[in-house]
Amino acid sequence: MNVLDNFLKICRNKDIKGAIEFQKSLLSYLCLENRFKNFKSICSFDISYDKSSRKNFAVAILLSYIKLEEVERSVIVEKADFPYVPGLLAFREGPAIVKVFKKLRNKPDLLLFDGHGIAHPRGMGIASMIGILLDRPSIGCAKSRLVGDFTEPAQMKGSISDLLYKGRKVGHVLRSRDKVKPIFVSAGHLIELDMATDIVLRCCHRYRLPKPVRMAHRLANQVRMDSNRMES
Repeated sequence: MNVLDNFLKICRNKDIKGAIEFQKSLLSYLCLENRFKNFKSICSFDISYDKSSRKNFAVAILLSYIKLEEVERSVIVEKADFPYVPGLLAFREGPAIVKVFKKLRNKPDLLLFDGHGIAHPRGMGIASMIGILLDRPSIGCAKSRLVGDFTEPAQMKGSISDLLYKGRKVGHVLRSRDKVKPIFVSAGHLIELDMATDIVLRCCHRYRLPKPVRMAHRLANQVRMDSNRMES
């Protein structure tokens, strides 16, 4: 059984203990070096949950880089098997993300997640896990801190401070717009932190969050609302 098949089996079986051990095992695959330099496309994902039906609406949106123009999108609807457990988000959302990724005709050069990379209790957040499973450079860009300590970056856009966890730098705290709450950037897989931060900042135009993340979130909610409207 390969690594991806093992991951999907753990998700189906709702094996929380196995999930934690699987995260630890993936550390041997993790690479935090820039293995790719000429990115032509970037992909972000989002999942919108319908509480009444337990359906989840998963989307992938592929954009050109650096213009950030939409190239392709894919959508699936299914039910999540794995429960919500802090630190194990990838096991709840990962199977759907893998499916919408595989539906894309054009495979992206870079993955950007609304979540964490190595800034995680076991160093294996959703960006790192899915980056490894799909063998793609990946970045975590989260709205809130999961682990670590930091000092507030300056109020000007582009200001950063280090996110430190157990004496190690695991991310950057980035001011993506003047005088707004910072976001938390961490390397996922096959990329260094400085490059990851630069890419995230390039994707932040008029808003706090990067454009690919915002577009994926908006699309997932729209798909869910459209589905509910058709069924009512």
